[in-house]
Order: sequence, then structure tokens, then C-alpha cells
Amino acid sequence: MAYQLSPGVTWSEIDLTTVVPAASTTEGAFAGNFDWGPIDEVISIANEIELVRWFGQPSDNSAVSFFTAANFLAYGDNLRVVRSANVSAAKCATSGNTAALVKNRDDWDVNWDVFGTNDPRYGMFAARNAGTLGNEIRVCMFANAGVGTADAAWTNWEQAARFGAPPGTSAYANTRGGANDEMHIVVLDTKGTFTGGIANSVLEIYSNLSKAVDATNDDGSSNYWVNVLADRSAFIWPINNMISNNSTALVQTATWGSTASGTSFTQGNASVNITLAGGVLAAPTDGQLQNSFVKFSDTDAYDTSLIMMGGASNTVVKYVIDNIADPAGTYGRGDVVVFTSPQYTDVVDQPGQEVTKSVATRNFLGSSSYAFMDSGWKKQFDKYNNKYRWIPLNGDIAGLCARTDAQRDAWFSPAGLNRGQVKNVTKLSWQPTKTDRDNLYKNNINPVVTFKGEGTVLYGDKTLQTKPSAFDRINVRRLFIVLEKTISKAAKYSLFEFNDEFTRSQFVALVEPFLRDVKGRRGIYDFKVVCDETNNTSQVIDSNQFVGDIYIKPARSINFIHLNFVAVRTGVAFSEIVGKF
Repeated sequence: MAYQLSPGVTWSEIDLTTVVPAASTTEGAFAGNFDWGPIDEVISIANEIELVRWFGQPSDNSAVSFFTAANFLAYGDNLRVVRSANVSAAKCATSGNTAALVKNRDDWDVNWDVFGTNDPRYGMFAARNAGTLGNEIRVCMFANAGVGTADAAWTNWEQAARFGAPPGTSAYANTRGGANDEMHIVVLDTKGTFTGGIANSVLEIYSNLSKAVDATNDDGSSNYWVNVLADRSAFIWPINNMISNNSTALVQTATWGSTASGTSFTQGNASVNITLAGGVLAAPTDGQLQNSFVKFSDTDAYDTSLIMMGGASNTVVKYVIDNIADPAGTYGRGDVVVFTSPQYTDVVDQPGQEVTKSVATRNFLGSSSYAFMDSGWKKQFDKYNNKYRWIPLNGDIAGLCARTDAQRDAWFSPAGLNRGQVKNVTKLSWQPTKTDRDNLYKNNINPVVTFKGEGTVLYGDKTLQTKPSAFDRINVRRLFIVLEKTISKAAKYSLFEFNDEFTRSQFVALVEPFLRDVKGRRGIYDFKVVCDETNNTSQVIDSNQFVGDIYIKPARSINFIHLNFVAVRTGVAFSEIVGKF
């Protein structure tokens, strides 16, 4: 406040309207084995169309991973996906004689954007992603700039009709004394895999790209062919200033990548029409899949709440639970739940052994309130290949949580007839009887059951925590995740303030309305916030710390209903007997 020498009125503001920011609880995360897509890069997916665009249609190799992700997206629209692969064996098809691995954009930036130094056997282009799908990509390029429209080289180029004229000299190069810097490129789908079955259909067309490293368009964006393909292409990488194919000797295009000023660019081969070759698909090892899941360990980068395991091995599942989800683990997020299913060999074509084998898997995973296990796999129709496939249920169960969050709140149980309906079920791998369900549930495995006339339903809400407590139910675990994430976000605004009565009172005034709201929305029965001199002692203050104790009585889901039907004689008043039996 300004110092005054004479009477007057001044004013200042103190903001007490701050509210607790909402925390995301619907974001799913998954790492799996796909036929296409960048390797070890986190991609945000909102629907199945985007899933196909990024990671390709399902195959026998990728179906379990694809449909785990797709099944989650049937309930929610916020999923992050990582493609995992054996990076020692996986390869991208190239225009040369030797396949190479370009994992993702970061890998290209570091290891491949070094023209003139890469192995010339790779040729000029590589498929955008590793795998055999790259072997179906054909690249057609005309780089002999400055020829006339009647020139035989141009008229004989099979893609010439797609362009108005041969490439020439760009306006950018012309004004700087350069010449013949342009080229045309067409990317084709040889078998129609990417485009719905139409062979040799066009995937991408690029006209009048420049060989000059400094070339720009009128809007200031780069027109250098390397930058354009790296930034815009979904199917190929530029990896060399060299033209080659399997039948033509290498040609070093020495002037390519020079500045436009005064450069007359060499032509290399006038045209290239080559199907990429050498792509190799290689499934990840358990260790590589674990490392892919580690991508989600950064809480600042990814506000993930639901991790699904697909068909991962028990070893990978246990690693993710113990090291990523559980706060005591190596990465210790403490704000996610891992969703897993029994192994395929536990429940598919295992009549009479399903409970025993599922319990063995559950026991291997150990005890954790940050994990949730369902009872099986489902058969669903694969519209892309016109066949039925067995898919684990954990993508669906994580999806039920996302849908519950969107329709109600995270502290509502995702199970039961109201919120536990599972989609796209042709049949279950097995139908647990009442006895089976009893044995599963006492071992913290949540049955999925088909009821005649009522659909297929998640019929349990236990976590994998074996110690009896409120945290052996998923609604309580997820309630505390919500409370901890949201209140922690709010608490950040107290950092670097003074630990005094004002800051403590401000914190309480911030948290209590939020908890009252949660109570009003049936998440908790009662609460108490303590943040005063009793827990912020002089020792705490002198240690530059701040302590808030938040006591919660969580709401409990109903797992068991007991109905007592009492036959009463006609002449007896109900008041005489109610409460006495």
C-alpha cells in the first residue's frame, strides 16, 4: 500500500476466489504391438478412425493390441498409444538395397537428417514406419527439372499426367540466380492396403518441391523437399541426397541441399519409380514392452489415470503395476490404475481350469490397490478381416471407468447392470458359475458374466489389494486418486508463499468447498481438513515445509444385498415385530 501524507482512500485486492482445478480421470494409456506407426512415441488417439490412420488395420500379429485400444475407445475418447517393437530386428523398407530403422521423428532428427553421410545403400527414401506394410509403398519422382513438356523423359514418366508441367526453376531460386531446383513426387499404395483395397492408388502428391535447402514458399514455410516430406508425409522419410533403386547404380546428387544462390542443381536420375523393400515386422520382447510403458511414467507430461495391459505377459503386467502405478515403485505415479486380464492360456479352451489358472496369474501379480483384474477374454468380430478374434477384456474395463467418469464421477463403481455393460461381445471365453464367481471374488478377480436378457456385465469392483480395507475397492482407490490429484494441483499455488496463518487459512478455504462438493456428489460421507499450528509447527516451518492433513470417510459401494421376507399373521401389527427378528 502506498504511503500517504494527507487523508485519502486507497484500495488493494486480495483474491480469495481461487478454486480447485479439475483433474483428468478419463485418459487411458496403452503400449502394444502394431503393424504400423512410430515406435516408442506417444500418440494421442480420440477414435478408431485415428487408431487405424496411425497404427494400421489389425492383422493376426496386431489384433490383440489393436482391439484392446479400439475397445477402450468404444467407451471413451482420450487414449494415448505407444507402438512397441523389437528395435534390434524391426526395419523400415527403403528405396535402396538395405532396410533401415527410423523409429520416429526424434530418431530421424538425430540420426537421419544428415544428408551425404548416410549409408548410400539405403537410397533416397524410407518407409515412414517399420514393418512389412512399407514394402507396399511405391515412390515415383521426377527430378530432371527444366525439360520441356514434349521431352521424352517427361512424357515417358508414368505419373506425368498428374501434373500440369515438368518441374523447373522455382521463383525463390530464380531471384537468387539458381536454376533447376524443382522436383515432383508421388507416393502410391501398390496393394491398396492403406486405401481400402485399390491397387496403385495415390497416397500423397508433392509438386514443385525444391532441392535448395533454404527454399521457402510465399507464406514463409520451407519448400525444401527434405523438410516438406519430414513434416507432411505419413508414408515416407527422406534419408539421403542420393537416388538409387535395386536395378540402377547409385547417383550422388552433390548439389542437392545447397543454397539456391547461384546454384544450378544437378539432375541425378531423371525419374525414379521404385517400390520400397526390406521392411521387417518384429514384435517387442517383454523388456522392450516394459520400456514402452515407461513412456507414461512422467506425471507432468501425461495426466494418465487408466493403463490397460492388453495381452501382455504376466511379467510385463507385474512390472507396470509395481514400478509405474504403485507409488512405492521405481517411477511411482500413484495416480493410475492398471487393468489386466488372465492370460489367453488361462481362460480360452481351458474347460474346468479357468479359476485355478486365473488365480495363479493373480497370485503372481501380488497385492496392489493400483491394479484391477477381470476374469477373461471375449470373442468379437473383426470387420477389417471378416473373422472373429479372442480379445482380453481389460480394454473394455478401463473403458467402463472412463465412461463412468464422463457420466457420473470416478468414485462410482464401474460394475453392475447400471454402469458395467460390456460392448461387442459375441461370447465370453468362459461363463463363470456362481461358485466360480465366489472363488474368483475372494481372490480379488472380478467376474465378467453374461446374463440372459441383460447382456455381458462386469460383476465385481475389487482391486488386487489383499489386505481388507477401503482400498480393496476400485471406487475408493479412484476417489483418492481424484482427491490427491486435484488438491495437489491446488496446493502448488501455496509454494513459495509464507507458512503463516493467512496461507494456511487460504488453503483450507480452497480445499473445503471442493470436498463439500464431492460429498454432495456422494463420493464421501464426511471429511475434515487440518492445516494450522498443530501440524505446521515451528520445526515444520523452519524446514520450509507446509502440512495439510485431510481426513476422508469414503463412500462404499454395495457388493452384497440381503433381503429378509417375513410372513406375518393377519392380526399382528407390524409395529409389534419390526426390528425384533
